[in-house]
Amino acid sequence: MAQQESESIEKEQEEVQQASSAHDIHRAIFQEAETELNRPADSLFWSGLAAGLSMGFSMIGHGLLKTYLPKADWSTLVASFGYSLGFVIVILGRQQLFTENTLTPMLPLLERKDFRTFRQVMRLWGIVLLANLTGALLLAFVIAKTTVFSPAMLKSFEEIGYAVMEPDFSTTLLRGIFAGWLIALMVWILPNAQNARLWIIILITYIISVAHFSHVIAGAVETFTLAAMQKATWADVLGMFILPALIGNIIGGVILVAVINHAQVQGSKQ
Repeated sequence: MAQQESESIEKEQEEVQQASSAHDIHRAIFQEAETELNRPADSLFWSGLAAGLSMGFSMIGHGLLKTYLPKADWSTLVASFGYSLGFVIVILGRQQLFTENTLTPMLPLLERKDFRTFRQVMRLWGIVLLANLTGALLLAFVIAKTTVFSPAMLKSFEEIGYAVMEPDFSTTLLRGIFAGWLIALMVWILPNAQNARLWIIILITYIISVAHFSHVIAGAVETFTLAAMQKATWADVLGMFILPALIGNIIGGVILVAVINHAQVQGSKQ
């Protein structure tokens, strides 16, 4: 009997600790969201532009490893580590990345449910998305129209772009849901990650690369570069990748993480 009571107490303590942890994470993200929602538009834009440019290093890192690794079935597992580079720069550098913002500003909106907060969220999303895509476009033209990278590297970038463009609209959308889901989960995990932040970013973004999930900004650099090389049309890039990846990332980040995790915290308060 005493043993059962002890186990019951331990279970209750564990549940309290888990609830407290969820509340702590929710509170940390909520406070960060409040700050971001009230940032000046020019500050958001320049941070988002920096993020769009920095995300190019995901393609550059991936392409660099792809170029110099031998042609083998296992080489993609190693080359995909390069994909994490852009995310490490952006997230640890505190730059504004659109897919992070599918989770963060949603918590105040889900809490208050008013038009003022909705307008703030749309403002934040619009500015950051535009800035991210502008940065991706600028870097794509630099890569495609200059001699910064060797022909072998450019060939690798082309192959990466073709792989991103290969799926149809619905497949890209579904893969975008998984990418948005994982990025938003990463944002939810990072406040408690402490010294493991770097490894969490690398692990989650590595899985996105290996599984060919569709991240709208990382993929924008890859597909914009393909279009700038005149290997794909801009209409196909925008209609067959950017649009479905964007929709998927929003669904994955908002519904599967923001809404559900907010609901679990609110439920534990009752």
